[in-house]
Amino acid sequence: MRSLTMQCKAEMLRIVRNPYYVFWSLLMPIMFYFIFTRVVNTGDSDPTWAAHYLMSMAAFSVMGSAIMTLGIRLVQERTQGWTTFIRITPLPGYVYFLGKMFGQTMMHLFSIICIFAAGYLINGVSLSTAQWLLCGLWLLVGSLPFLAMGTLVGSMKRVDTASGVSNAVYMALAITGGMWMPLEILPRLMQKIGVWLPSYNYGNGAWQIVQGSHPEWSNILILLGYLAVFMILSVYIRKQQEAV
Repeated sequence: MRSLTMQCKAEMLRIVRNPYYVFWSLLMPIMFYFIFTRVVNTGDSDPTWAAHYLMSMAAFSVMGSAIMTLGIRLVQERTQGWTTFIRITPLPGYVYFLGKMFGQTMMHLFSIICIFAAGYLINGVSLSTAQWLLCGLWLLVGSLPFLAMGTLVGSMKRVDTASGVSNAVYMALAITGGMWMPLEILPRLMQKIGVWLPSYNYGNGAWQIVQGSHPEWSNILILLGYLAVFMILSVYIRKQQEAV
């Protein structure tokens, strides 16, 4: 436990010491939200839709950060020999990855707070205190399957490959998961596929909360299933790579 605590502290120090990364990580989600809600006319000024779209953009931002930022950083550190160095130290491999996931989760927390503040200040999104807190908690905890997907991306051998693959997967999940447009307006086949994707179930939990309901059990179970699958695949691939 002590080694895990120290690794999490070290990861947070590494993030804080890179102010440009922190600045752009927090600014980009706000820019996306501003563009999609103030520059691009969605044609609907309904307060419920404004809250719905705020949660879509928050989920979109956190999902991308988990898949791309974490995954590409892991590939970079491995190509630079850092993970090889970690193996000859007493630090367990799982502690190294948990530390990375913790640091990225903290960035997700800051990102969620900034996007929620932008929604309130830019578009006047008004929710109860309980709804703000529950949505933030859902977006934070629900990002775990995407962090696991990020570790899977991090097992790739080249940075450019990881960047291309993660970006394609990220965009595909966002579109088919109903984050850019309601799932109901997509072709019927895409709707049937979309309801089983982690992106839709992740976003739907927050959408349900802003409507005064709660995440559906199917959303929770599907996300847990993806978390287990991605973690198992990531561990298996890394063990195979270490055995070579």
